[in-house]
Amino acid sequence: MADQAMVRKLSACETMGSATTICTDKTGTLTLNQMKVTKYWLGKEPVEDSSSIDTPVLKLIQQGVDLNTTGSIYRAGSGSEIEFSGSPTDKAILSWAVLELDMNMEAINQYYAILHVEAFNSVKKRSRVLMRKKADNTIHVHWKGAAEMILAMCSSYYEASGSIKNLDDGERMTFEHIIQGMAASSLRCIAFAHKQIPEEEQEISEGRQKLKEDSLNLIGLVRIKDPCRLGLLYKAKYSRNYTPEERMEKVDKIRVMARSSPFDKLLMVQCLKQKGHVVVVTSDGINDAPALKDADIGFSMGIQGTEVAKESSDIIILDDNFASVATVLKWGRCVYNNIQKFIQFELTVNVAALLINFVAAVSAGEVPLKAVQLLWVNLIMETLGALALALEQPTKELMEKPPVGQKKPLISNIMWRNLLAQALYQIAILLTLPFKGGSLFGVSETLIFNTFVLCLVFNEFNARKLEKKNVFTGLHKNKPFLGIIGITIFLQAVMVEILKKFANTERLNWGKWGACIRIAAASWPIGWVVKSIPVSEEPFLSYLKW
Repeated sequence: MADQAMVRKLSACETMGSATTICTDKTGTLTLNQMKVTKYWLGKEPVEDSSSIDTPVLKLIQQGVDLNTTGSIYRAGSGSEIEFSGSPTDKAILSWAVLELDMNMEAINQYYAILHVEAFNSVKKRSRVLMRKKADNTIHVHWKGAAEMILAMCSSYYEASGSIKNLDDGERMTFEHIIQGMAASSLRCIAFAHKQIPEEEQEISEGRQKLKEDSLNLIGLVRIKDPCRLGLLYKAKYSRNYTPEERMEKVDKIRVMARSSPFDKLLMVQCLKQKGHVVVVTSDGINDAPALKDADIGFSMGIQGTEVAKESSDIIILDDNFASVATVLKWGRCVYNNIQKFIQFELTVNVAALLINFVAAVSAGEVPLKAVQLLWVNLIMETLGALALALEQPTKELMEKPPVGQKKPLISNIMWRNLLAQALYQIAILLTLPFKGGSLFGVSETLIFNTFVLCLVFNEFNARKLEKKNVFTGLHKNKPFLGIIGITIFLQAVMVEILKKFANTERLNWGKWGACIRIAAASWPIGWVVKSIPVSEEPFLSYLKW
């Protein structure tokens, strides 16, 4: 919660460490979701001052904004500030119409009766309202939506003077250039259109039958800006009309997918997963729920996000900031990396213990590590050892590495190199002590047991860094690790010096404790040297296949 992320599914944290692709919705995720109308076009020219707009045209604009919206306006008193509610787009348009065009919603609503509303949907990207003017019973229809969609339905357009001009191919191309210019600047373009229903079509409108969606009069275009959190540099085209083979070929090249439907987003996620990517999807809208569910990890926004999006997601970003996604990604990689550290450490323990007892039993008929001692090793190393390595904090280096991906083995070649080197050292030294160490230390089974445990404790430091030679980096900040190491050594001393009957041990003098520590500390320079050895990218176990 301190990192502004609420995890709904715990497995998502681990999966996040393998994420290779992040697909994010722009509005509210990469942007602040604080939209504002920055310019208005009436005809082919931008309008700088609303006083230059012909009164009938101004009224049409106000009607189109007021009657064709899901937003609302509230003012507690005459001197209080106006509050706008609704979607971010509706709030931006309402704010512009009220503050700059002096729109009065209550007055407009008194003169018109709503007959039918076609709500905005993500497929058609437009909305419509059918209404009757009470004064003369004429029926009008107002359209609002994505500029290119509305423009395609228009055959004429209004100018600021109030005159209506035909929309021929040349004029249409001019409007298309205006719209494309906004899109190129990452701006949202909304168009308004109007049509008075002819008398012969009024019966159709009254009967709620489908009206003709052409011959509209374009009222104007509004440019809406949503301040970005991050910039976008690349563009790409992606179409549901591609064949499956074309989609698979192009999907890795896509950087931005504009004017995409929920189905387009779902197709993209599915294609990326088929190509072996671990896909993250971030969004805040209802329409993106299928993509959120189908992704390996789904992120929703805690403030602007809908309940449907939150229920479909695995992790909720509480501050709606895309930077928090990067924080979760860093923690995901940290969890994955800590799991690898513990696996390497635990495999070293098990491989060394197994081979030491096996070789000793075959060659001498006795095992140096008794059952109770092995149980003790597993108990403290699998609990305290796991806890010490699991509490490692994320570092900047984690984000500088390429993503792990789904197909790469959990136990990497680097881990095999490290664990085999340490295991072989422990096996060699602990099998040598019974035969060659008697004259030096007066070797007993207790000394072998104590040396083995301390070798494992010192190897915990090596396990902190899988690749870096300096295993002490950041150690002073990791107080839990140092505390757990101290507790482990203390418990081992209690086991050897106090619980002698239970552990089948005998007390060791200071000289023998010093010998155990010196032998165990040798694992540090060994780890430093071993990490200089390069390893192949080919998975180690692949060489064992026939």
